[in-house]
Amino acid sequence: MAFSLPPLPYDTSALAASGMCQETLELHHGKHHQAYVTALNGFVESKGLAGKSLEEIVKGSYGKDDAAPVFNNAGQHWNHILFWQVMKPGGGGDSLPGKIGPKIEQDFGSLAQFKEQFKAAGIGQFGSGWAWLILDPAGKLKITKTPNGSNPLATGEGTPLLGVDVWEHSYYVDFRNRRPDYLQNFMDKLINWEVVEGFLQNGGMKSGQSA
Repeated sequence: MAFSLPPLPYDTSALAASGMCQETLELHHGKHHQAYVTALNGFVESKGLAGKSLEEIVKGSYGKDDAAPVFNNAGQHWNHILFWQVMKPGGGGDSLPGKIGPKIEQDFGSLAQFKEQFKAAGIGQFGSGWAWLILDPAGKLKITKTPNGSNPLATGEGTPLLGVDVWEHSYYVDFRNRRPDYLQNFMDKLINWEVVEGFLQNGGMKSGQSA
C-alpha cells in the first residue's frame, strides 16, 4: 500500500463563489498536497513505515530530529485531508448544526467570540502554520495554533475538529498578503459545520490511510 492524494469532496471550481478560486485549489491540492504525499511515500521503506497508519506516523515522528522530514510530510498530509473536508460551497453562516452550536456558545460565550479568537490565532501564527479548533482531553473546546506542518494530534493538545491553513500559498492568489481577510472569508463563507459536528460526535477525523 502507499499513501494517496484523496480527491476533493467538490469540484475545483466549486468554492470560487465562496472566495477560493479554481487556481488556488488546483495549485494547493494538486501540487502542494500531492508533493507531501509523494515525499512521504519516499520514506516508507527507508524509514520502516510499512503497515503503519498515517496517524501512527504523525504521532511517532513528532519531536524527533532524525524523523523531521517524515513528520513534516506526514503532518501536512494529515492536515490537508482534514482541511479539504471542513470546507464546502456556501459554508460558514451563523446557524450551526447539532451539538456544535451550543457547545461553542458554552465554551466561548458566543459564535462571534469564537470567530474573533479563531481569527486572532490564525493572524498570530508567525510565518507558516495552522489555526485549530480542538476538543481538549477535559472535553472543552479550545483554539490553538501550530507552526509549519504540526498539529494537535501530534502535540497531544486535543482532538482537531477544524483547521485552517495559513501558509501563504493557501490564500495568496485570492487575497494576496491579506491573511486576516482570508481568515474572515473562511469563517463566513467556507466552513462546513456539518463535518465539524461529525468530528465532534465521532472522536475526530480518521484519515483511513496507511503505508
